[in-house]
Amino acid sequence: MEDSLQKLEDSVDQLIKTCRRLRDENAALRESYRKLSREHAERAEKTRAARRQLESTLARLRGAQPAVKPWAG
Repeated sequence: MEDSLQKLEDSVDQLIKTCRRLRDENAALRESYRKLSREHAERAEKTRAARRQLESTLARLRGAQPAVKPWAG
């Protein structure tokens, strides 16, 4: 009986350690996810801003070009 109680106690201790380790790992993963999500959002916004700027520049260039008639050579 004493032996089985010791085994049970050891199992419970191991379970507690595993739960603590998983809780800590989960917290670290959540923080990493939040950080990566912020970085992704920042990069997405920079990409949108660059696209708007490029589209604006292209529109100005198209407006500055004289109309070119096709050569009927």
